[in-house]
Amino acid sequence: MSSSVEHRCDALIIGSGAAGLTLALKLADKFNVIVLSKSTLSEGATRYAQGGIAAVFDEEDSIDSHVQDTLRAGAGLCDPSAVEYTASQAKRCMEWLIKFGVPFDQETDEQGNTRYHLTREGGHSHRRILHAADATGFAVQNTLQQAVQSHPNIHLFERYNAIDLLRHEKEPTQCVGAYVWNRKQEHVEVIRSRFTALATGGASKVYQYTSNPDVSSGDGIAMAWRAGCSVANMEFNQFHPTCLFHPEAKNFLITEALRGEGAFLCHQDGTPFMHKFDDRGDLAPRDIVARAIDYEMKRLGADCMYLDISHKSADFIVKHFPTIYRKCRSLGIDITRQPIPVVPAAHYSCGGVMTDFNGKTDLENLYAIGEVAYTGLHGANRMASNSLLECVVFAQAAAAHILQNSDRPEFHQDIPAWDESQVSDSDEEVVIQHNWHELRLFMWDYVGIVRTTKRLERAMRRIELLQQEIHDYYANFRVSNNLLELRNLVTVAELIVRCALQRKESRGLHYNLDYPQTNDNPQITVLKGEV
Repeated sequence: MSSSVEHRCDALIIGSGAAGLTLALKLADKFNVIVLSKSTLSEGATRYAQGGIAAVFDEEDSIDSHVQDTLRAGAGLCDPSAVEYTASQAKRCMEWLIKFGVPFDQETDEQGNTRYHLTREGGHSHRRILHAADATGFAVQNTLQQAVQSHPNIHLFERYNAIDLLRHEKEPTQCVGAYVWNRKQEHVEVIRSRFTALATGGASKVYQYTSNPDVSSGDGIAMAWRAGCSVANMEFNQFHPTCLFHPEAKNFLITEALRGEGAFLCHQDGTPFMHKFDDRGDLAPRDIVARAIDYEMKRLGADCMYLDISHKSADFIVKHFPTIYRKCRSLGIDITRQPIPVVPAAHYSCGGVMTDFNGKTDLENLYAIGEVAYTGLHGANRMASNSLLECVVFAQAAAAHILQNSDRPEFHQDIPAWDESQVSDSDEEVVIQHNWHELRLFMWDYVGIVRTTKRLERAMRRIELLQQEIHDYYANFRVSNNLLELRNLVTVAELIVRCALQRKESRGLHYNLDYPQTNDNPQITVLKGEV
């Protein structure tokens, strides 16, 4: 049976988080837009972001200070022009979110004036984090989602997996849409589009322990790579230092804002330890904090470390961190009286598909925005609360560029139907499950917070074996969600390890015991695609 269902649109947006929905809203007044969501519209990393969004609203703060903090956190690998561009656009983009109704927390000063409450997180020298209590991502997602659901030009395709990007037969540098898998009907369809944007988020599901939702399987990075796009800095995967350690607390993040408000990391007996690792103590950037926790756990043979904010008043804790308070209470942990058990977990992909400041990739008419993209903003380590900011800033930049080029002629071609005539339903789902668990386990053990060359080489040998098995499986059986995600994750794993093997130093999120030094004149790691 071959696919015969085809959809057409001006803009296909693959992904429904802050980046994808912002782009959709900026285009929809003039474009017919399709937004593709692998699960429900709200299920993505944006929804779970707790801390907030960095922007200069305080008169004592400055854009230059935001830039310098980001450059410092990025450990010498940020593109200064990308950082300056993002920081300079931050306030305007936040005002756009406020206009849509995102309920950022406010406070009243001594003169009775109302202003936005700004918090501080690791790496920031000033209070500049706009937030909606400790559920900022949920507030952003909910606000944007309501707007797209009410717009007549935006068509929402929920429970659809993108399989591969489509390139024009005679003009292979042109992207003309994508093959997609309708999970409800269990068949493959074609979406033909004048412009396509990847807003698929990161790839932290490649690791056994992650703060990310299940949909974060590197789909956009893998599809772009298969289509010929270049990727950069894939070795830099940020491990959030504080995920709740509890058997019933899957993926629950303990926001860095707790440390911004005075929480400190400690051993089980309450002894602080961050001062031994960095002068900034508990407000050091995430890579330093994650390695410190990892080191202390291994040194002591402990299952976790602890984060203590119980010295603050109960009213303060419950007001500022209601989500974390309720979650911990449901598990028998009263954070107003006792410390929170925490462990590091894979959290954010600092590398991705290479783009310019308009979100353009190597393929014409193909854009990448948000965590899927490498813009130069994050360098070797992402500073807290710059990620949702990047989503909105570059989504709006991409929208402006697309609209400026909206009169570009459409490329017409007959797109081959998806041919399933030579495949059958799988009778060995256990193979996918086994490979899935094997991949995520050895990536955690060999390509995690601390690496060695031997571990990386060992991981690559296993990746090559998995790739052959998955290729054979993909060629013989009909697609499924697990198969498509596994295919993408093993591609991302290869890109991560290839980049890690190229970096002969330790910097930011990449720490190799064989190369503990930091080199002079560092360069980004680029894997060139072949469009």
